[in-house]
Amino acid sequence: MSPNYRPMIEFLRSLGTEDVPHSGDKGFLSHLIGVFRDLQEWGCAQNLCRAGLFHSIYGTELFQKFSLPVDRRDEVQARIGERAEWLAYVNCMMDRASFDALVESEGPFRIRNRVSGEMMDRSRGDFDDLVRLHLCDWLEQVARSKRWEYRRDAYRRMARRLSGIAQESYDHVYALELKTIS
Repeated sequence: MSPNYRPMIEFLRSLGTEDVPHSGDKGFLSHLIGVFRDLQEWGCAQNLCRAGLFHSIYGTELFQKFSLPVDRRDEVQARIGERAEWLAYVNCMMDRASFDALVESEGPFRIRNRVSGEMMDRSRGDFDDLVRLHLCDWLEQVARSKRWEYRRDAYRRMARRLSGIAQESYDHVYALELKTIS
């Protein structure tokens, strides 16, 4: 576990994230911690796990119940590191349609910023980490939200791109859908 984990959690608490509703009956802070822990279980690097803890700190295309102003990026960066903050920022700002269109691509990886319209060029390594982050985020919450059909094909393609534990996690989580129907 990251040596700075507790101060990061306290920072998120100080922002009021515990009181923000999220997927199903889970709060926003609990979801953030869940994504962090799942990325750890996937064996991801510390900077990606930290990005997972802050993956939707600035709001996303879907999640708008909480949004730290982007002029506070320096504060986040000081707590989790430059690369982790950059991954979280791109995850928050990306236009999901432009991201989804690249999942089976070999590059170049140009993701449209949903707010500014600018194109954010990413390396293959950064893109694959964004895919890990984004897929892990969704898998942590889909069973609670019961939004099984939301971008289902895109998430399936993400799992296939990453293979290994990502594919196993996707298969395990989406198998739960059948249990909720029965």
